[in-house]
Amino acid sequence: MPGLIADQYDDLTGAVQQIILSSSESDYLDQLIPLLKNAQASTQVTPLIHALNHVTADREAEIERICNNNHQEFISSVQHLQTVREGTVKLTSEIMELSLSIEASTEKLAEQKKALVDSRGVRQNIDDATQALKDCLEVLRLANQVHDLLGKKNHYAALRALDELQNVHLREVTRYKIAEMIERSVPATHRLIAEAVMTDLNTWLYRIRETSQFLGEVAFYHTEMRRNRQRDRAQQDEYLGSFKLNSAIELVADEGEEFDVLNNDEVQVDFSPLFECMHIHDALGQTDKFRADYAATRRRQKDLLIPQALDLLDEEANGLSSLLEGIAGFAIVEKATMAKTTALRAQPDVDELWDSMCQSAISLISAALPRIDNAEKLLKIKGVIALFIQTMDSWHYSVQALDALLLTLFAKYSELLKKRYSDDLAEVVAEDDYMPMPVPNAAEYNKVLALTWYTPPPSEQADPEAIEYPCILPFSQMYPLVCIDIRNLINQTYLFADDHFRHTSVVDGTLHRDLDDLLVQRVCLALIDRLRSQYPGQVVQILTNLEHFERACTDLEHLLVEARSSTSAAGPITLRATKAFKEAKEHAERRIFELVNSKIDDLIDTAEYDWLSTWVPREVSPYMTELTRYLANIMSSVLVGLPEGVKDTLYFSALAFIGDALLRLPLDEGVVRITRQAARAWVMDAGHLVEFVQGLDEEHGPERLLGGLEELRQMGDLMGLAVEGEGDVFFDSSVRGVRFGRVDKLKGAELLEKVERKGVGGGGGGRSPLLAVGVGTGAEEGGRKGVANTFGDFRDRFGPFGKRDRS
Repeated sequence: MPGLIADQYDDLTGAVQQIILSSSESDYLDQLIPLLKNAQASTQVTPLIHALNHVTADREAEIERICNNNHQEFISSVQHLQTVREGTVKLTSEIMELSLSIEASTEKLAEQKKALVDSRGVRQNIDDATQALKDCLEVLRLANQVHDLLGKKNHYAALRALDELQNVHLREVTRYKIAEMIERSVPATHRLIAEAVMTDLNTWLYRIRETSQFLGEVAFYHTEMRRNRQRDRAQQDEYLGSFKLNSAIELVADEGEEFDVLNNDEVQVDFSPLFECMHIHDALGQTDKFRADYAATRRRQKDLLIPQALDLLDEEANGLSSLLEGIAGFAIVEKATMAKTTALRAQPDVDELWDSMCQSAISLISAALPRIDNAEKLLKIKGVIALFIQTMDSWHYSVQALDALLLTLFAKYSELLKKRYSDDLAEVVAEDDYMPMPVPNAAEYNKVLALTWYTPPPSEQADPEAIEYPCILPFSQMYPLVCIDIRNLINQTYLFADDHFRHTSVVDGTLHRDLDDLLVQRVCLALIDRLRSQYPGQVVQILTNLEHFERACTDLEHLLVEARSSTSAAGPITLRATKAFKEAKEHAERRIFELVNSKIDDLIDTAEYDWLSTWVPREVSPYMTELTRYLANIMSSVLVGLPEGVKDTLYFSALAFIGDALLRLPLDEGVVRITRQAARAWVMDAGHLVEFVQGLDEEHGPERLLGGLEELRQMGDLMGLAVEGEGDVFFDSSVRGVRFGRVDKLKGAELLEKVERKGVGGGGGGRSPLLAVGVGTGAEEGGRKGVANTFGDFRDRFGPFGKRDRS
C-alpha cells in the first residue's frame, strides 16, 4: 500500500507541474479536468491537495532565498535616490528668481508699446470714419436707386440693383448700423418687386382671358381654311382625299401655308410679362411659389370660362361657339406657355385643365341635348364640335372624350332622323291611292328614274323618246316617295360623318339597322296590314309595290356597300327588309289567289243543277256566264298590272280551282243519280269554260292555261260518252290512257255509275262496269248496291269527294 500511495503522489506532482506551467486558464483547466474525472473518491482528491501545497511551499522557499541574496543592493539604491531629490529642489529655487527678473523688464517694454499704439489708433480712426461715411453714402444712393427703378416699372433692373447692393456694397458696411437697417428692408423690397411684377402679370392674364375667345375664333377660322384647302387637294388628287385633317400627309401638304395663331394680323400674344415675372421670381428664389400661384390663377380663369348653363336652341349655335372658342383659346395659350417656358407648366397640369374644361363642356351639352328635336340643328352643333376637335387635335390635345360626345350626338341625330322618316313613311303609306302612277312628261319620268330604283322595260330603255306621255308606271306614287325618303335618310346620315367622325363603323351599322326597321315596320308591315282589303285591284297594286320594293332593297344593299364609310369593313350587306318584302309578296300573292278563288267559289255556289232534271237546257247556265265574265274582267283590268310570272300562275291556279270546283259538283256524295239531261247541262257549262279559255288572246297563253282544265275537259268528254251509252270505253286501258289520262279511275267510275246510260231507265239494273275492270268486291251480282258498297269502302280509306276546303 505505501508503494501505491507513493506512486500516486509522484503522478500528481507531475500533473501539478504541468498545471503551473500552463500558458492560459484554458490550458490550466484542460490539465485539471482529467484529474477530476479520474477521481473516484474523496480519498484520491486529498493527495492532489497535498501535491499543490507541496509545490506552493517550494516556491515560497525559492522566493525567500532570492530576496536574502539582493537585500544590500536595494538599500544602496534608495540612498542614491534621496541625494538626487535634494539637487532638484535647489535648481527649482534658482529658476524662480530668474523668472521674476524677466517679468520686471517686460512690463516696462509693454508700457512703451501701448503709448505708440494709442497714437497710431487715433489717426486710423479718423481715416476709417471718413471711408465709412463714403461707403454709407454709396449704399444710400443705391437703395434710393432701387426704389426709383421700381417706380419706373424696371422691375428686373431694380432687382439687379438690389442684388448688387445686398451682395457687394452692403457687405462693405456690415459693421455700421445703416447696413443692419438696409438689410432688414431687403425682404420688404423683394416683396414690393414681386408684387409689382405680379400686378403686371395679372394684367397680362386678364388681357389673355379677354383675348381667349377671339384667339379660339382665329384658330377655328384657320382650321376651316385648312379644311377648304384639303378639299381642293382632294378634288385635284383623289389619293390625297383619302387623308383626314391633321394627318401626316395633310400637314406636309399644308406646310406652304404657314400661320401663327398667336402672332398674326388679327391677334398678337406677347409673353414678355410672363418671362419677366418668371425670371424675377427665380432670382428671388420663389419659383415654386410663383408656379403654384400661376397655376391657381389659371384654374380660376378656367372656371370663369364655363357658364352655368348652355342654350343649344340658338339658330346659329352662338352660345356653343363662344364656349368652345374660349376653351380653345385658353388651351392654346396653355400649350404655348408650356412650349415657351421650362418647368412653369407641367404636362399633367395642362392636361388636367383640358380634361376639366372638356368634361364641363360635355356636361353642359349633354344637359341641353334633350331639348333639341331638330336633326338639322343637331348637325350644326356637331359641325361646331368637330371644328373644335380638329383644331385642338392639331395642338396635340386628347380628344377621346369629345369623340365619345360625338357618338352621343350621332345617337340623338339618328334617333331624330328615324322618327322623322318613320312619320313620313307612315303618312305616305296611309295616304297612297294604290293606283298605278301616272307621269305627265319626260322631265317627271326622268326624275322618277333618278330618285328610285325602277328599271324600265327594255323597249323604253332602248328608245326613251318613243314613250308617249302621259304614261303609267306600274307602281303607285308611294314607291317613289319612299325611295326619296330612303335616299334622304342615307345622305343625311352620312352627312354627319363628314369633316370629322372617327366611328364610321357606327354610322354604317346604325344606318343599316334604321333602314331595316323603317322598311320592315313602316312600309312592309303596313302594306301587309292593307292586304286585308277585299278589293283585288288594291291587293294587286300592293303586290306590285312589294315586288318593286324587293328589287329596290337589292339595289339598296349594293348602294350601302359602295357608300360605306368604314374602310375596315368588308363583305356584302344584307337587309332584313329584302326577305321581309319577299315574304310579304308571297303573302300578297296568296291573298290575291284567296280573293279570286273566293269569288269563284261564290259564283260556283250559285250553280243550281237539278241532277234529276228531264229538261235539256239550250244555253249556258247563268253562273257560268257570270264566271267567265268575271275572269275576262280581272284578266283585262284588275290583274293586268301583275308581274307576268305571278299573272300566269294566278290564271292557271284560278282555272285549276274552277275545274276542281266543277268536278266536285257531280261527284258530291249527295248526288246519287244524274239524268242525261242534267249531264248535258253540266257538259255544256264545262265546254263553255274551255271555249272561253281557248278564245283568250295569245298574250295570256291559252294553250298553257288549258292544261289546268284538262281533267275537267276529259271528264266532260267522259260524261258525254256516258250519256250516249259509250262510257265503257273508259275501262279500256288503251283508250283511257289516250283520251282520259288525267281522269282519276275512281272518279271516272263513280261518275259513270251516277250518269244514266242511254236506254237504261231509273238508273238501275245491268252489270256494273266497275266489276268489269276488277275494281270491286269480286262478286258477280249487278245492281247499284254492289257499286255503292265498293265506293263506300274507298271513301272510308281515302275520304269523300266533297267540296274543297276553303281554308
